[in-house]
Amino acid sequence: MNRVRKIALEEHFMAPGFESYSEVFLKNIPANVRQELSSKLNDFDDLRLADMDQAGVEMVLLSQSGPGVQAEPDTAQAIRKARENNDFLAERIARNPSRYAGFATLPMQDPKAAAIELERAVKQLGFKGSMVNGHTLGVYYDDPAYDPFWEKMQELDVPMYLHPVNFHDVPHNMKGHPVLAGAVWGWGVETGTHALRLLFGGVFDRFPNLKLILGHMGEGLPFMRWRFDSRFAVYSQGINLQRQPSAYFGSNILITTSGVCSSPTLLGAIGEMGPEGVMFSIDYPYESTQLAVDFIEQAPMDERTRALICYDNAKRIFKL
Repeated sequence: MNRVRKIALEEHFMAPGFESYSEVFLKNIPANVRQELSSKLNDFDDLRLADMDQAGVEMVLLSQSGPGVQAEPDTAQAIRKARENNDFLAERIARNPSRYAGFATLPMQDPKAAAIELERAVKQLGFKGSMVNGHTLGVYYDDPAYDPFWEKMQELDVPMYLHPVNFHDVPHNMKGHPVLAGAVWGWGVETGTHALRLLFGGVFDRFPNLKLILGHMGEGLPFMRWRFDSRFAVYSQGINLQRQPSAYFGSNILITTSGVCSSPTLLGAIGEMGPEGVMFSIDYPYESTQLAVDFIEQAPMDERTRALICYDNAKRIFKL
């Protein structure tokens, strides 16, 4: 079968010594599923490549499974482990550079250290950007203390993939309902809210060339663009932006299809983001590769748009 060419962006691995960070969500997964996930997360040669070959995925951008060092309370330890993680990944990529590229793990506990590690990862290790697993111990990156980091990221001209994470404090209306606070609903709310903090906090005005990537069809944000403009015009709360909120989508904020295999949703996302603002992803190994590729290959769109979403957008944005 001739598959559509694909590049996938939200594809995870597990570096040695990082398993304990992921226990916060893995403990909620049945033991037999956890065992299968572990096998796939630790594999770089057999299971992963066979999966890619069958699916027509030519390249994946690998990232450490969350929450990683974002959950590390010791800043010095976070800096050390981020560097170790990136070195580990660089070694694995070097064994198969035509199929793998990398996202840096960053110690966002220290904005200056994060900027230094991002520069090292991009310039020395050849990574294509970063994946940051949400807030760091409740700290969000619209804080002006992160401006030096954003300045370095803009200078390097690489994106950040902002990945979901648990709430730092579970909202009152979700307490007692862990199914709402986690992956089913809360992760998207948490991540989408973080992205909006960056937007309404003026980060994209101060650094207009930044690119932030959101998975899971943009955590639902693209479908609220019109309302963001409408209500911000009335309830601006003293905030001034250089553009309407909707204008930051498709330019500063890009999205992937990871974990949302719905054709109506995809068509709506393309309508809101434009065909150059959406990229294919799987969320390996937490989602089914087969389901994701069948969905994207059968979704009702013209072949030029399909090529952009599956391959060309990622190739352009990540300079592959």
